[in-house]
Amino acid sequence: MVPARGGSKGVPLKNIKLLAGKPLLAHTAHVVHQVPRIDRAVVSTDHAEIARIATENGLTYLGPRPEELSGDRIGDLPVLQHALQQAETADGCRYDIILMLQPTSPVRVPEDIDVCIDKLVADGHDAVWTVSAIDLKFHPLKVLRIHDGKLDLWDDRGHQIIARQQLEPLYYRNGICYAFTRKCLMETRTIYGKNAGACIISHPFANIDNETDFETAEKLMSSC
Repeated sequence: MVPARGGSKGVPLKNIKLLAGKPLLAHTAHVVHQVPRIDRAVVSTDHAEIARIATENGLTYLGPRPEELSGDRIGDLPVLQHALQQAETADGCRYDIILMLQPTSPVRVPEDIDVCIDKLVADGHDAVWTVSAIDLKFHPLKVLRIHDGKLDLWDDRGHQIIARQQLEPLYYRNGICYAFTRKCLMETRTIYGKNAGACIISHPFANIDNETDFETAEKLMSSC
C-alpha cells in the first residue's frame, strides 16, 4: 500500500511533485514492480490527480480514501486497514502480508523490501520496519533544551556520558518499507506489533517533507 494523500501543507501535492523528472510516487511504484512477490499494489489517496498518476504508474486505485481518513492527524493504522479491506473485497481473498511504502522515501531498492518480507516470515515477527541509525550527535542523551531561559540536557542521564562509545545505538524509522501480518493490523490493531523486528538500512536515503528535502533527494538520486 502506497499512502499518498493530497493535503500536504509543507509542499502542496508533494506526492506528485516532480523528482528527477518523475512524480514523487512514481519512484515507489517503479520499485514495487521489481518485487515479484508483491501480488497487489494499491494507492490510498483522497485526491483525483494523485489517483490518476498512480494508476499511470501501475498502482491500483480502488476508490477514494474516506474523508475521515484524510486529515494530517490520521495515523497509519486506519489507512492501512481501509486499504486492506478494499483490496480483499475487490479480490475476494485475504492477504497474508501487507507492506506500506511511503512515497516520501523515494530512494529505495527492491532488496529493501525483500529483506523485510524475509525477516517477517523467517523470524516470526508480526511487524518489521526499516530503520536507520541516529547520528550520535543527535542522540537523546546529548540533546539540549532551553527551560526558563537556562540551557540544560533534555535527559539528566546525559551528564554521565563522557565518550560516545557509552551511547546505546538508537534508530529511527525511515519510511522505506514496513511489513505486517494481517493479524497485526486487523486483530492486534497496531503497526508496532507485539513482536516487531527491524531491518537496518545503511545506504543513503531521503525523507521528503519540504522543498529543501526535494533538492537533497534530487542530488542523491543523480549520484546513485
